[in-house]
Amino acid sequence: MGEFSHFNDAGRARMVDVSHKPETVRTAIAQSSILVNEEIYHKITNHEMKKGDVLSVAQIAGIMACKNTSSIIPMCHPIPIHGVDISFDWKTEEENYRLIITVTVKTKGSTGVEMEALTGASAAALTVYDMCKAVDKGMIIGETYLVKKTGGVSSPDYDRQLNQVDGGE
Repeated sequence: MGEFSHFNDAGRARMVDVSHKPETVRTAIAQSSILVNEEIYHKITNHEMKKGDVLSVAQIAGIMACKNTSSIIPMCHPIPIHGVDISFDWKTEEENYRLIITVTVKTKGSTGVEMEALTGASAAALTVYDMCKAVDKGMIIGETYLVKKTGGVSSPDYDRQLNQVDGGE
């Protein structure tokens, strides 16, 4: 794995050179979640939160985070983002409600968009927390993980649901 090491010959950090890699269409889907109480759930779904429309703001924050990932993750390459879609789905858990945040990112480039999707999902969850913390600071941001990744030549496709890795293009 020396070719893709993030360390130079002196053992110091470096950004991997991907200029030799062909451009391919690449997608990544990531999820995060936030567990909220019944009061917050009703305030969000009835648009009664004092700071505004929580899901709209979280969606914009997630998109912005995808576009700016390389600014906060040191070894991420700045890449063109060709599309971002964020969806929200509520699940009931006993007396609480879990908001599932799904972020899909697409590009055509020499490196993947997994970090952009993960960053977008995290930022959306953090935004929900920020907008609702005045009601309850006990919200719990859940696991954030890669659901699916496609595209690329040297790295195989990945699908968590299938729990398998398929050959690259």
